[in-house]
Amino acid sequence: MNAPQPGMSIQEFRIRGKEMVEYICKFMSDIGDRRVTPDVGPGYLRPMLPTEPPVDPEPWDDIMQDVESKIMPGITHWQHPRFHAYFPAGNSFPSILGDMLSDAIGCIGFSWAASPACTELETIVCDWLGKVIGLPNDFLYFSENSQGGGVLQGSASECILVCMLAARAQAIARLKESSAYSHLDETALLGRLMAYCSRESHSCVEKDAMICFVKLRILEPDEKSVLRGETLRQAIEDDVSAGYVPFFVSTTLGTTACCSFDNLEEIGPLCQKYPGIWLHVDAAYAGNSFICPELKYLMKGIEYADSFNTNPNKFLLTNFDCSCLWVRDRFKLTSALVVDPLYLQHTHTDTTIDYRHWSIPLSRRFRSLKLWFVIRNYGISGLQAYIRNHVQLAKRFEMLVKKDSRFELCNEVVLGLVCFRAKGSDKLNQKLLSAINDSGRIHMVPAKVNQRYTIRFALAAPNATTEDVDIAWGVITDFLSEILESKDVMDELADIREKKRKATLEQRRSFFVRMVSDPAIQPGFTKTPNRTKLDTQATIGGHSLNVQPSARSWISWPLAYLMQARDAADTSELSLRFRHLDTMVRLKTSGTGSRRGSTNGYSPEQSPSVSPFRARSPDGTA
Repeated sequence: MNAPQPGMSIQEFRIRGKEMVEYICKFMSDIGDRRVTPDVGPGYLRPMLPTEPPVDPEPWDDIMQDVESKIMPGITHWQHPRFHAYFPAGNSFPSILGDMLSDAIGCIGFSWAASPACTELETIVCDWLGKVIGLPNDFLYFSENSQGGGVLQGSASECILVCMLAARAQAIARLKESSAYSHLDETALLGRLMAYCSRESHSCVEKDAMICFVKLRILEPDEKSVLRGETLRQAIEDDVSAGYVPFFVSTTLGTTACCSFDNLEEIGPLCQKYPGIWLHVDAAYAGNSFICPELKYLMKGIEYADSFNTNPNKFLLTNFDCSCLWVRDRFKLTSALVVDPLYLQHTHTDTTIDYRHWSIPLSRRFRSLKLWFVIRNYGISGLQAYIRNHVQLAKRFEMLVKKDSRFELCNEVVLGLVCFRAKGSDKLNQKLLSAINDSGRIHMVPAKVNQRYTIRFALAAPNATTEDVDIAWGVITDFLSEILESKDVMDELADIREKKRKATLEQRRSFFVRMVSDPAIQPGFTKTPNRTKLDTQATIGGHSLNVQPSARSWISWPLAYLMQARDAADTSELSLRFRHLDTMVRLKTSGTGSRRGSTNGYSPEQSPSVSPFRARSPDGTA
């Protein structure tokens, strides 16, 4: 009799699978009742789990109990209706089922021979999506006379990396054929290559350039966070004059910080003036929205691109990972990445696609299955409705921001992202966002837009509603009101303390203020408040002054009188305020020097309310 096999039998899987579907359905139905962000600290999980893995099998019920009691408390719920931090993490039931089936099939589709359906469905689905988006026919595999095609990568970071590698390979090959560079080896040629992107580009562009060992020039966008052609032109001309070779430009349609769109109509023709520049378009989030006819205007200039990527796992209800990349010339891409050992070759190599030549990893999951399920189950009309709902809700939030005079809008709202801030300092907005996130009621993240601290409100939940937007706005305004009320109280207390301080000093200073402000006043007192030896070092407005005893200015005149004091019984400091200079002079005791003033002087301090103009030294210099 055979011994029982460890793990889960197919009979138990039927039971546990149904239970898991029920758990998922309940989780997604009740997700709104959970806290959107976890209330745990770093390292919370370590004490809750054993230090060693189990030697013997454990009951499935115990495992699921630990999921709810130990794992779920540490989850940030990206599908929560109050999650507004990042671009959406695509999710839908047909996508989940597609991943489930893909995992069950368990194929590793690195070549056509490794699993023909895995390869061919990927090619077909990419063409489907490319057509609906409106990409040029050159990007579609099945288009007549096309050398292009699409592939599913793990992320936009991988898409940009493989394109940069392909552009680098093309540039080096071209330079080697040039008499001006033919004597240099590849290491030297790498040092000549220059890539370009905007400051608003995703951070992965910089990381990819590091991997490729090439220089990357990060350019400043305009006031709307858009990279313009003129900016790129000046940079390229300067670099060419310095001996660099431009080879790659990464643009963005729908930037991470504020969803801005680089000007392809200006950048594209410029790139074509320089031989060998590869123009890439990263539309990880926004590219999915181009399936809506009314939003296709956002991709004007796409005809100039050499490659384009978008992530259905962001804005097309498909679970991670699923990033679509299209190239105009697939042979330029594959020639940079081909490694062809005998054990990976097959008899149909010359007539089929082997996606192992299109990406960094060899192993590839059956990603196209879930995207195929989503497109078929929703239809293009259903996906368009989902995108339009997010756009409409973002417009509603924009309207709420505009209606409240305490806030200001910080981006042009085109899709599902609104950037805003409370009117005031960055510190105020940091405090506001921190208070909101600490509450766990909604979750947002900051970004720099035009070098200012802003708050990003992103529509992320698959089934977001008007109620979700209104609840979020209510949370935001409530917290701002509390902070402003608290700030008013603190400001009032500060005013009271300041008035009290001024009143205390008023009597001590009044005579000296009047005397300094009006030199005609004679020193009609019989006992000076400060009878000490005084320093001569002085600074007004940050400039050092050396005062001679013989000087008799309106500043030195009253001081000279004090310096003649002979009684050293009082060693305290004395502050004098010059009202017409907004400057305070502090007289400090000195351990040396003549009692008659040969080394005596003053040390002024700038008043807190001083203006730049009024903080000038007596000789007029700043």
